[in-house]
Amino acid sequence: MTMSFVTLEEILAARRRIAGKVRRTFCNLSPVLTERAGVPVFMKLEHQQITGSFKLRGATNAVLALDPETRAKGIVAVSTGNHGRALAYAARAAGARATICMSELVPRAKIEGIAQQGADIRIIGRSQDEAQREVDRLIEAEGVATIPPFDHRDVIAGQGTLGLEMVEDLPEMATALVQLSGGGLISGVAAAIKARRPDVRVIGITMERGAAMHASLAAGRPVEVEELPTLADSLGGGIGIANRLTFAMTRDLVDDVVLLTEEEIATGIRHCYHAEGQVVEGAGAVGAAAILAGKVRSDGPVALILSGGNIDMDDHRRLICGGTA
Repeated sequence: MTMSFVTLEEILAARRRIAGKVRRTFCNLSPVLTERAGVPVFMKLEHQQITGSFKLRGATNAVLALDPETRAKGIVAVSTGNHGRALAYAARAAGARATICMSELVPRAKIEGIAQQGADIRIIGRSQDEAQREVDRLIEAEGVATIPPFDHRDVIAGQGTLGLEMVEDLPEMATALVQLSGGGLISGVAAAIKARRPDVRVIGITMERGAAMHASLAAGRPVEVEELPTLADSLGGGIGIANRLTFAMTRDLVDDVVLLTEEEIATGIRHCYHAEGQVVEGAGAVGAAAILAGKVRSDGPVALILSGGNIDMDDHRRLICGGTA
């Protein structure tokens, strides 16, 4: 069942709630991307957020929005990386116990990153669906709360605080390029931007390989897609057949969607390192990649998000040294 959209008031409340607990990240002008696009291009350095991605905003807001009694029982979630790391950090900061369930397929480096935040790690089965069954079991057996990675009002509102910062720091912005995956980030950012600046175009950027939200928008309803290996691994996964919020918000608030090839994403990663001095993961580089590929046009200043920097450094080294995607 579709619910009412997350509102500007909820996003403003989220900003008050998470103030002092997350970083307000900078927007830097990119001379190279500006020359390529023919208009000023600014990069929101969200990969420099605590825990290395924007996910901390939504996780922190959702954890703090829980009533103290519920929070005290603990929080459980399924994850393949950035959400688990952010949720573990936010729970520990709030004095709550976090349990993150993952499959055996999650890379060791990501598991270790989550464990470093003090979470209880459960490795269950060989798929995210199997790990989710352990989450469901813990909810039933122990009465703990769960905070999913994107289709959740408080998560979306927390991500929307990023959009507020973009509007305030770049009042001249004409186009916003936002990562598109399950829709938590783009729903929140678009809701914030459109509420304050309805004339700004919001464009979702994702990969060609296994883009679930793009396929769902094309079908007019949430659909399942085959999850395929991609450099933008943080943009993988489904949106949930029973999606309540992010499908409808993305459908109604996002102006266009751009798909990228693997080599275009690799070019974005290389650009961010060589031209901008920034280490970003594949998903973080897609805005820059879209401009470099000539797939975005704007009549005025562009803002894009470097959404995360949690990349395996061996993979990063290989790519920036000319390795193929």
